[in-house]
Amino acid sequence: MIEVSHLTKRYGNNLAVSDLTFTIEKGQIYGFLGPNGAGKSTTMNIMTGCLAATSGYVKIDGYDIFEQPLEAKKRIGYLPELPPLYMDRTPREYLTFVARAKGIAKSAIASQIAHVMEVTQITDVADRLCKFLSKGYRQRVGIAQAILGDPEIIILDEPTVGLDPRQIIEIRNLIRKLGEEHTVLLSSHILSEVQAVCDTILIISKGKLIACDSAENLEKRFSEASHIDLTAEANEEETRSILASVEGLPQITLSSTDEGQTKASFDVSSDVCDEICRNIFKAFAASGKVLLQLAPKTASLEEIFIELTSGKTNQETAAEEIEATGEDAAETVQEEINDKKEGEE
Repeated sequence: MIEVSHLTKRYGNNLAVSDLTFTIEKGQIYGFLGPNGAGKSTTMNIMTGCLAATSGYVKIDGYDIFEQPLEAKKRIGYLPELPPLYMDRTPREYLTFVARAKGIAKSAIASQIAHVMEVTQITDVADRLCKFLSKGYRQRVGIAQAILGDPEIIILDEPTVGLDPRQIIEIRNLIRKLGEEHTVLLSSHILSEVQAVCDTILIISKGKLIACDSAENLEKRFSEASHIDLTAEANEEETRSILASVEGLPQITLSSTDEGQTKASFDVSSDVCDEICRNIFKAFAASGKVLLQLAPKTASLEEIFIELTSGKTNQETAAEEIEATGEDAAETVQEEINDKKEGEE
């Protein structure tokens, strides 16, 4: 659906995007993560034809965004970080203008506007001037213009920035709904939002792609150890005996509670964590003792993001070996890391 190949963008001596390559597949929601200045907005502006690249190319459904811009842009709906609204116009008037600019047939404009206003839930403010709308409603109007004309791909740059928690939940639900019929790429600084909404996560740092995978796989890939908390309705001797039958467990220290329960916490290798948890569950089930809690925990997406973008050599080296999951979900990430001079090349 979207092919980004060896994309590079320079501003004078500043390298904003560096040999960036990835693929966006049809029918998925992708999250685009990176610290401030990582090159997210620059990349999105290039992908949508709003900014020229220094080198490399972007293809939208097979059409080169630079060589065949009209065909490529027909397939894209774009919401920049700041919604491009006309404050002295109403949402209905603004969307009418956008529909004409997109070349939507005059006979279909009214019905399409009614549809996108219903999807984004802005019908009740359709005839109120944009300057009097809350930020949440302005974001909705911005999304409405992006999906007007039913583009196959929707690109959203920080769609929830500046919104309150309730508005964030509403926009998040809207993005999920859009993902049912469109391919969606969104950037965000809210990691929990990306984790909750996106099928695949792209992480860039200093203009380079350093990770491409699902949140679940990223957590497994970058967690050398998993922590397990266990609570059993059994005394220490019984619990120790049951756990002794499970292969691969480290030496475990047990503690009793006032309720007669036994607690244990220990670390295991992340690649065997799931198997060990299953075996612990089976061992307690076979013993007839009740397992009240079995809670494995790996590194959170936030912890992974901080490690990947902190400039640590070992994390950057590991990131080079990441392979995207799924057939052609993204090209293999292979980059040469220069620890201190990467941002100055």
